Amino acid sequence: MIKIKNYEAIKAFGQRVRNLRNSQELSQEQLANLADIPLSQVGRIERGEINPTLSTIYALANALKIQVNDFFKY
Repeated sequence: MIKIKNYEAIKAFGQRVRNLRNSQELSQEQLANLADIPLSQVGRIERGEINPTLSTIYALANALKIQVNDFFKY
């Protein structure tokens, strides 16, 4: 397991990003381009390997055309 504080929350967030991306039929590359973040970063977020910054979360929300708090609704 990767040593990240609050690993389970980071993993759940990444899965939520993946689910939202897939529901919009976007590839990781398309999401990366829309959010203006590196493709590798999208993959690492979705796999729960990194803890995204607030600005990255905001960029992902804008790219997915959702509100930031929508990431945390289940």
